[in-house]
Amino acid sequence: MQIKGKVFLVAGGAAGLGASVCEMIIEYGGRVIISDINDQNGKKLSDKLGKNAYFIKTDVTSEESAKRAVMEGKEKMGGLHGLINCARIGVAERIVNKKSIHSLEHFSRVIQINLVGTFNMLRLVGAELQHNQENEEGERGIVINTASIAAYEGQVGQSAYSVSKSGVVGLTLPAAREFASFGVRVMAIAPGTFDTHHLDFLPKEAKNKLGESTPFPKRLGQTEEFAMLVRQIIENPMLNGETIRLDGALRMPPK
Repeated sequence: MQIKGKVFLVAGGAAGLGASVCEMIIEYGGRVIISDINDQNGKKLSDKLGKNAYFIKTDVTSEESAKRAVMEGKEKMGGLHGLINCARIGVAERIVNKKSIHSLEHFSRVIQINLVGTFNMLRLVGAELQHNQENEEGERGIVINTASIAAYEGQVGQSAYSVSKSGVVGLTLPAAREFASFGVRVMAIAPGTFDTHHLDFLPKEAKNKLGESTPFPKRLGQTEEFAMLVRQIIENPMLNGETIRLDGALRMPPK
């Protein structure tokens, strides 16, 4: 599938990985529906990207909110050809320590946004993509989810995040097999440590030290590199049903 002339909904598109994906889509001639809970960042990015971008405030865990984003975005932009799921949160919390135990509310919140939200957007967008006109390959659309290397090597304090991202990995193949019947591919990307707003609380020296743990290149990943892989997945029809690690050969230690 070519990006030019196509419409993509980016959930969690107002900042970080999602924002770079939105910018890439515009750069290569596509149109983008920026779906995010953050009004301020979403509107700012939409204004920056111009007439081929449209922001809709969205709670990915809400059926009503997500359905409105899909339908309103499709109507506003004149179609819908793909979904890139980037909405996510994380908490750093041990399951058990000497003073307390892991908050069930925090655990449920992470699962709701990272996993249930991903599934919610996938099913709603998938229902629309199946009706698209197929291209010469028989393709009607694409879904790209965001997992994490924490799905494979969750660290101490990452139980909620690791479980949520493992679920995204587990969703990829069965969804791809099901959606294959109507020509829609489903892929996932598992990033390593990337320089996003989630690391803004760290000083520069701490960020550099974190990046040095990557075998090569010895730095944090850049959001543009994530967007580059999204583009390659969209354009390569043989990529389907797989989770691609994007981590510079990093394998996370226990803590």
